[in-house]
Amino acid sequence: MNLLELDIARDAHPVDVIEQVAHANDWAFDRTGDDEIAVSVVGNWTDYHLSFSWMEEFEALHLACAFDVKVSEPRVNEVMRLLSLINEQLLMGHFDLWRQEGAIMYRQSLLLAGGAKPTSRQVEVLLASALEACECYYQAFQFVIWSGVPAKEALQGVLFETVGRA
Repeated sequence: MNLLELDIARDAHPVDVIEQVAHANDWAFDRTGDDEIAVSVVGNWTDYHLSFSWMEEFEALHLACAFDVKVSEPRVNEVMRLLSLINEQLLMGHFDLWRQEGAIMYRQSLLLAGGAKPTSRQVEVLLASALEACECYYQAFQFVIWSGVPAKEALQGVLFETVGRA
């Protein structure tokens, strides 16, 4: 089977939609190039730094979300265990550890093959799912990195559900 390479012209650049959504939500953003935009969003636990990149060769809009956590070498193995436990629960996207920087990153892509254009709703869902995952698991990373808690225990600590009301 041969894969056909089609030259598809797009009416608008996919990163333009990200810029429109960021502007509409009053988020700080910086258009770092034609194919990239950086967006800052304030979360409940920390500020999130999102980078969107248009990857023409894959026809994909790639999202990378970082937060201010540095993993020291002694905690790397336990963080890797935590990443594995978290990633098996995620339907979309995944967390990575960038060893050289000691940074934890959430990544996900929106495929736009065949000249599809991203809608503002797709971008909002992509962004919301990234922020929801980061907010949900941020404290587990903190427990492992700063408190020395084992991965499984840290994950259980953030996933418990409260029953009733106070």
